[in-house]
Amino acid sequence: MHTDTQLSATQPPTTVRVFRQSFSATHKAARLARLLAVHQLHEWDVPYGTEPSDHAALIVAELATNAVTHGRVPGRDFELRLALDGEGVLRIEVSDARTERRPVPPHLAPPTGTEAGGGRGLLLVEALADGWGVLEREVGKTVWATVRTLNQKSTEARSSIRATDS
Repeated sequence: MHTDTQLSATQPPTTVRVFRQSFSATHKAARLARLLAVHQLHEWDVPYGTEPSDHAALIVAELATNAVTHGRVPGRDFELRLALDGEGVLRIEVSDARTERRPVPPHLAPPTGTEAGGGRGLLLVEALADGWGVLEREVGKTVWATVRTLNQKSTEARSSIRATDS
């Protein structure tokens, strides 16, 4: 049996920062979602122009554009949710109101011709994210991706600083 003291000694505290915003399902709103995401990450000490910020911006742009293009239901918004945990893992979620149109992992998608003009965005998400997937919702779906914002050495340094502060 563990006591609260034993648990706190073995598990570092986890801080989760969350940003959530709904947007109208327009291409202008998809661009705004990307800009707000990068701004929020900067506020959370993930500076503009760094690799994690740039990767997150591209992922948000792709998922938001997909929500507007393929997940749009007239009169319904899409939602962006960012969650940054204490270990430096950012979870990006974009939710839309369309249940029946789920993204297909790029390795399972049929090849698209150059005239198709689409189908390559999830290749970008797959390449930049540590992981991604789709979750069902009561109405619609959520496409999520994770990105590490700190390298392992930075994470270990933060953990040791927390341990010495205690």
